[in-house]
Amino acid sequence: MKEISNLIAYRPDVKVVDATMRDGGLVNDFYFTDEFVKALYLANLRAGVDYMEFGYKASREMFDENRFGKWKFCRDEHIREIVGENATDLKLAVMADVGRCEKSDIIDRADSPIDLIRVATYVNTIPGAVAMIEDAAKKGYEVSCNIMAISNVREGELKAALDILGRTPADVLYIVDSYGAMYPEQIARFVDMYMEVAAKYGKKVGIHAHNNQQLAFANTTEAIIKGVSYLDATVSGLGRGCGNCPSELLLGFLKNPKYRINPLLKFVEQHIVPLRESGLKWGYDVPYLLTGIMNHHPKTAIQFMKEERTDYNSLYLDLLDIG
Repeated sequence: MKEISNLIAYRPDVKVVDATMRDGGLVNDFYFTDEFVKALYLANLRAGVDYMEFGYKASREMFDENRFGKWKFCRDEHIREIVGENATDLKLAVMADVGRCEKSDIIDRADSPIDLIRVATYVNTIPGAVAMIEDAAKKGYEVSCNIMAISNVREGELKAALDILGRTPADVLYIVDSYGAMYPEQIARFVDMYMEVAAKYGKKVGIHAHNNQQLAFANTTEAIIKGVSYLDATVSGLGRGCGNCPSELLLGFLKNPKYRINPLLKFVEQHIVPLRESGLKWGYDVPYLLTGIMNHHPKTAIQFMKEERTDYNSLYLDLLDIG
């Protein structure tokens, strides 16, 4: 049985990472207004959130700037337009995908408003991740590494990847349930694996969950109880497809008195509700449930939703064929 003290106590090592703009940007191609971004920044600050992820450091050589909002690229000057010098306790983060980011786009930490570079990789691109981690650390940043789609990775390969990453300057190693395919029991097993590596190399462990099976919050709380300290969440679960663990749920669970839910509720009222009313769609739905159950990338469900289809059994049969 789980110790009740793990549910009612708080751990000072816990860090909440707001990923609303980065994961949510995958819903609207990163076209957030400055008003929205500023309001989110202030809400996170007042709520006691520890990190706010602004978006990606995507390569402008690879991606057409005319097809995306500016938070796909997160130029330092655009971040400063929102936060100034950010003389606050709220740290700022961006994500850098292996193979989709130029090292030259990440300048020295001393000249940037960014605190944390979140390197995203697959198991088969670990050497590229190591190079990016070492570069960002050398430039003075905190660094985390997200190994994506681990529900489709062989255990031996994952352990080997973690051992390689453990020997890098990365501060945090992230469990990422990219497809929303995992259950709390599986999360617990992954936590044990990651925590063993973290203890060996002096790292922290984080979790980034998706809500295909309505388990993003449950999986996140399971990870907390097992000792994970970096927790990703998005306001109202705003994120690709089915979305993520909702920030307001997470802050309601955490017992650290530094966290306050009221600023997030006001943000939902003033900015998330109008976003939904404008027609932007995200969150749990049957197509995302099916890709989660089948452990598939959500792109099939996203296309299904765009076509406004409701022939769910046909989608299920198609996914069986893909499998």
